[in-house]
Amino acid sequence: MAHVAFIGLGVMGGPMAGHLVRAGHEVTVFNRTTEKADAWVAEFGHRRELTPAAASESADLVMMCVGNDNDVREVALGPEGVLSTMKDGAVLVDHTTASASVARELSDAATAASIGFVDAPVSGGQAGAEAGILTVMCGADDRSSFEAARPIIASYARECRLLGPSGAGQTTKMVNQICIAGLLQGLSEGIAFAQRAGLDVDEVVAVIGKGAAASWQMENRAATMAAREFDFGFAVEWMRKDLAICLTEADRLGARLPVTALVNQFYQDVLGAGGKRWDTSSLITRLDDR
Repeated sequence: MAHVAFIGLGVMGGPMAGHLVRAGHEVTVFNRTTEKADAWVAEFGHRRELTPAAASESADLVMMCVGNDNDVREVALGPEGVLSTMKDGAVLVDHTTASASVARELSDAATAASIGFVDAPVSGGQAGAEAGILTVMCGADDRSSFEAARPIIASYARECRLLGPSGAGQTTKMVNQICIAGLLQGLSEGIAFAQRAGLDVDEVVAVIGKGAAASWQMENRAATMAAREFDFGFAVEWMRKDLAICLTEADRLGARLPVTALVNQFYQDVLGAGGKRWDTSSLITRLDDR
């Protein structure tokens, strides 16, 4: 059993922290909105603290799952941040989807404080977090930090892999989002085309889903896209944030992402149509008659 602090109890973090309890770990939580922390404690027990620093004081591992780079810096490096109280030899794991540069910044700060660090963004969405079957992409300068974190992460993940030094986890998550953006646009066009042609989308997907066009998105989203149902899953506003990170890093690397840039603009159209919290599969709405 480990003593774990979990910082951030949103739609991903809350279920992830719950799986740590089910795995038998001692868990202390912090959430900026105290009502969420109170609700989590009411469901799972254990305890919550009023600052990240207080939550992390005696933890063996600290897991963070917050919103963006600025949130990461605040809860890790701020006056009440976790690095101000974490003990020597503890490990900080950041599950936030953030930039590779902030991952490297945290790694440097953690190393200076004799603390291990792993950048470990996740894929699988709210459903994956609730089911405990997330994919976790990790970067770490010290493999021993990854090895210390891996059995804890296993509480809510079915795949957890070290992909390189600090920042490699975040860069791999960018690859994931780049691929998803292109897949969803292609799937949107295919379904809209099938409907225009008078085909039964379920029957079409049943056939082509057994061939080279098959994907997780097709298997899990084609039917709801055809029905124009988007009140679940990974929100458009989050995808816009993630694609902005991808495009910024592409500029730094000199990489070309023409399709990603185009789909990012398409998501802006969805936002303009009121789809801020719609699932990312709502790209198909751009192809409807207006």
